[in-house]
Amino acid sequence: MRTLVDIGDPEVKALDRLAQREKVSRAALIRKAIDDFLARNSSGSSEVEAFGLWGDRKVDGLAYQEDMRSEW
Repeated sequence: MRTLVDIGDPEVKALDRLAQREKVSRAALIRKAIDDFLARNSSGSSEVEAFGLWGDRKVDGLAYQEDMRSEW
């Protein structure tokens, strides 16, 4: 898909220098930057980070939940 994005002249020049150095197109650099950004900011990563989060607690999870709800 093609899209239109406004990029300042200094950024375009920097992209062109990097593209020449890496021997890839400017478009390829931008696609890679977008892929990297999306990988770092994907919502699926929080599930992986939270897995096992409760494991170090010494209290039973159900007892904790009931205790918290008793405050309502």
